[in-house]
Amino acid sequence: MFFRMLTGALLRQRGRMAMIALTMALGASISTAMLNVMFDVGDKVNQELKSYGANLVVVPRGASILGDLYGAAEGDETPKPDKFLAEEELPRIKTIFWAFNIVDFAPYLDTKALIRGPGVTAEAPVAGTWFDKRFDAPTGESVETGIARMKSWWDVKGSWAEDGSPCCEASGMIGANLASKLGVGPGDKVFVSEKSEAPVTIKGVVNSGGAEDDWLFAPLWLVQGISGRQGLVSRIEASALTTPENDLARRAARDPNSLSRHEWDTWYCTAYISSIAYQIEEVISNSRAKPVLQVAESEGAILQKTQLLMLLLTALSMACASLAISNLVTASVMERSAEIGLIKAVGASLFEVSSLIITETMITALVGGAAGYFAGMGFAQLIGHTVFGSAIAARMVVIPLVALLVIAVAVAGSLPAIRLILSLRPAEVLHGR
Repeated sequence: MFFRMLTGALLRQRGRMAMIALTMALGASISTAMLNVMFDVGDKVNQELKSYGANLVVVPRGASILGDLYGAAEGDETPKPDKFLAEEELPRIKTIFWAFNIVDFAPYLDTKALIRGPGVTAEAPVAGTWFDKRFDAPTGESVETGIARMKSWWDVKGSWAEDGSPCCEASGMIGANLASKLGVGPGDKVFVSEKSEAPVTIKGVVNSGGAEDDWLFAPLWLVQGISGRQGLVSRIEASALTTPENDLARRAARDPNSLSRHEWDTWYCTAYISSIAYQIEEVISNSRAKPVLQVAESEGAILQKTQLLMLLLTALSMACASLAISNLVTASVMERSAEIGLIKAVGASLFEVSSLIITETMITALVGGAAGYFAGMGFAQLIGHTVFGSAIAARMVVIPLVALLVIAVAVAGSLPAIRLILSLRPAEVLHGR
């Protein structure tokens, strides 16, 4: 009898049930899209932020980060010219536990040299680096990295330089301020000298708005040659995909030995910026890896705020769906007050009548929720391609979450109608009062 009444009620109220299903489909579609984006947004946001610079700097132990480049110097420390890292150890960075989270990295050999232009000679900072380097990592992986990937936000007039080799004439890039001082531009040649002199053809002029505008960037091998520091680098910049820092990560950054064994395993096996820095120090001899805190903390803050926004949109969409369903179900009960009064008069309990209304709403809501899930996946892909330029991965955990939200909304939307049913008196309803 229950199922006959249920089927009859659904068929007689096709229009109203369709509205409930549509309301739930809209709410479920927004929730599905937001939850999928929320679970996938970490990597997407990190990938976007990686194009704006490094969040890790590796220097020789006892040296410090260049304050004029990063604004993060410690006290009055300055780089020690007698402390360097070995270039041959750089591929080891791709062997750490979080190797795949190291998106790009580039070494630098910093020095000051005389730069002779067409008519002007000036002393200026020179950085030897990788522009677009390909090498085989110890794991067998072929890696492409360099500042052309890490500094894609630079405004470059001309083109990016190439790494080349000692058998060929070197190409380089020059900061806009230094180029103006020397009176050079793309295609011009300058001569760089420290312990020896070498020609560099300018491929591009860099306008970064920072200290790089006063620098000359040349292939690493060339700067090693003119400075007599073959096989050495001053520092390494790295861009890593990271998890926002929490209390555990901050305690580990201060002193990893203060952690319990379980806490240490959790920290080491999570992509915190401090964990990745620790692992880099393990594979690069006599090194100290320091997070660029302004970048790392900004990434975490942006990610947390973006995820919170996704959760708020999910909650608001389901709250709106609940209110709309509440109005529709209550209106349905008021229209059927005579029918419900008769059912109560012939002996149906309040539980049975309430179960009928909730079941009707639940079935309709689940049908709408299923349709909304697939529509939401489409919305998620639209967001992914529009905002991030890539697809959003479908997360299986979203399916049970959306199902629970649909059930919760259906029950919450039915509660005002249940209260109305409880107040109905069969004698008054059947007499038209």
